[in-house]
Amino acid sequence: MQNSVPEGSSGMSEFTDLQSQQHPGSQNYGATAPATSTAQFSQTTGKISAKRSYLAVGVLCYINLLNYMDWFIVPGVLVDVTKYFNISDSVAGLLQTVFILCFLVSAPFFGYLGDRYNRKVILSAGIVLWSSVTLGSSFITESHSWIFFVSRGLVGFGTASYSTIAPTIIADLFEKDQRTSVLSVFYIFIPVGSGLGYVLSSSATQTAGHWHWAFRITPCMGVIAVALLILLVPNPTQDATEGHGHQSFTSTTQGADEKPGAQSTASTTWCDDVKSLSKNRSFIWSSLGVTAMAFVTGALGLWVPLFLDRAQVVHDLVPPCLQEPCRSPNSLIFGGITIATGIFGVITGAAVARRYKKINTKADPLICAVGMFSSAPFLYLSIMLAAQSIIATYIFIALGEFFLALNWAIVADILLYVVVPKRQSTAVSLQIFVSHLLGDAGSPYLTGVISDALHTRQNDSHLGAFRSLQYSFILCVFIDVLGGGFFLLTALHVEEDREEAQQLCRGIENKGYISTEDDEPQDEA
Repeated sequence: MQNSVPEGSSGMSEFTDLQSQQHPGSQNYGATAPATSTAQFSQTTGKISAKRSYLAVGVLCYINLLNYMDWFIVPGVLVDVTKYFNISDSVAGLLQTVFILCFLVSAPFFGYLGDRYNRKVILSAGIVLWSSVTLGSSFITESHSWIFFVSRGLVGFGTASYSTIAPTIIADLFEKDQRTSVLSVFYIFIPVGSGLGYVLSSSATQTAGHWHWAFRITPCMGVIAVALLILLVPNPTQDATEGHGHQSFTSTTQGADEKPGAQSTASTTWCDDVKSLSKNRSFIWSSLGVTAMAFVTGALGLWVPLFLDRAQVVHDLVPPCLQEPCRSPNSLIFGGITIATGIFGVITGAAVARRYKKINTKADPLICAVGMFSSAPFLYLSIMLAAQSIIATYIFIALGEFFLALNWAIVADILLYVVVPKRQSTAVSLQIFVSHLLGDAGSPYLTGVISDALHTRQNDSHLGAFRSLQYSFILCVFIDVLGGGFFLLTALHVEEDREEAQQLCRGIENKGYISTEDDEPQDEA
């Protein structure tokens, strides 16, 4: 099956001459390689056929779904958890903060391992860890709340392995616009998994009568995930090496151009990689934009169901929850909104990016900026109108989430084409570290602290609890606008950084071909 890059797409003119000069048997790497047909790419990666590549993506999408379901099980039953452990808003916010802190601390570690060791083994170990701990957390009693906090931290540690490494496997299996499309599908499962986390936890709680049962379903799905990963997902780097006459990436990069950042990344240290990435302005500014996205989605993801529940109590639509299980439909509704807007937003963002690249090579960061700027007013309206109309709140939350979802696949693609392939796992892990450290690691807790501080100044009533959480959300609107500014700064440098990454890969491939030709034995006369 032939797959060509659409005419006029971003980067096509930059690759045309290079593709025509490719030596027979030369191998392409990751995001900066020339566009080729699926058949040609299958040949360059040895045993990895197009069919197996798509099958592997299906498995990775399923695990991504499971990953984010585990992320958002707690927010889906937060009302019940706060009642069960008798904790305040600020302490409840720490649940997500502990999870994210452990996630981000372990991300660079897994990025380092992913660039150097078998990624399937690392992923399998991570899935086993987070699934086992999730199951164990369902047996914690109300007198041992600290164990529940520890368990959430361990789940964050396990999920970091997947979020760091899985995108780089896809980057090795596909190229150019084909890779963008596949990443779009992969990142659709972030909002879908997040939404299903709310739906699963809420449904399981209402069906079984206790929130503990929500933590006993995904571990079963984790067993299936490990089996599928082992059986169906290839290790692209190793398979590509075998298909290229056992010539590793290391051997093809010896003697690369001695320009800044152009040395072989296969022989560099982690500190060298970080130093090189710190000079990549597109990577820096886009990572700060992702951080703003994480801040907003982290706060909204944890607190919106509880916020909507308090709004309904103020409107006398539901009675106050005095004991668990708290039978509120808000987690189900918010989960459905997250799934729908996530799917539609990611598909729309990827489609707009493909079309806009034909006329503007800065399309990706500009679309991300528009998404952030557009979501801010809708989120503000959803927050402020909650006291007047629940329906209006649902509508504006949906619109705000849609514009945020435009960016998911695009920001991943930006990283993959401005960073050389052998630094991509490290770049992904650093972006995860920064975005979570300054983003959703603190935003749920900060929102809870502001809510508690405001609540103490108001009368201790259901209206006071609602107002305090409502006003604490306003900070997210300002961060949303700030994120749009970061993506505009990315647009100023993205062309230069993308060209630099492409030139580095050209130098690596040419040096590798020359080295291979020189090392071939000469026939005797």
